[in-house]
Amino acid sequence: MKPFELVIFDCDGVLVDSEPITTGVMAAMLQEMGVPIIADELYDRVHGRSLAQCLAVLTDLLGKPLPENFVLTLRQRAAAALWAEVKPIPGVAEALAHLPIPVTVASSGEREKMLLTLGRAGLLPRFGNNIYSTADVSHAKPAPDIYLHAARQNGVAPHTCAVVEDSPAGVQAGVAAGMTVFGYAAATPAQQLKEAGAHVVFADMAELPALLVS
Repeated sequence: MKPFELVIFDCDGVLVDSEPITTGVMAAMLQEMGVPIIADELYDRVHGRSLAQCLAVLTDLLGKPLPENFVLTLRQRAAAALWAEVKPIPGVAEALAHLPIPVTVASSGEREKMLLTLGRAGLLPRFGNNIYSTADVSHAKPAPDIYLHAARQNGVAPHTCAVVEDSPAGVQAGVAAGMTVFGYAAATPAQQLKEAGAHVVFADMAELPALLVS
């Protein structure tokens, strides 16, 4: 495999276990408004999506516009839940420590949430300010914008980048950017990631450094 100049990590589900937490908050808020949905069912619909995309799903499930204060309440409740519960993905801290390649984060999540989750999980020092969100670009995943933006900001060509993703939408974004995509399949069916175009699929973060330099 060709040598990489940059490894671009998705955040939720790849670096931190945040998505089940935030999805649980969304599901609880829908339940409070009379929508009979469980977190696992909602997870399949919002996995890897931006906040705007998630809100569209929630609006569709509710069948009418969300309450005016919904987004503010969601942010507040999600932040409290993340602060109390978020943890690094097993093995990711060790994988980052053994990677000799520059790393960055490019996520569909909001920057404030990434700072909270990565900071709480103890991973933020590894990335510093080299963090990008959908707010930095015109189109969210599965469009390639966020990955192309991360490559430009780091002064490298897309084809020299590796992407580590756990959602089909994120995999599609990396492939569309012309990058080599490593699909992390610990919580996502490997077949879904393969069908989305992942070049390599793995389920143990301990394997990642060897995969990237082989």
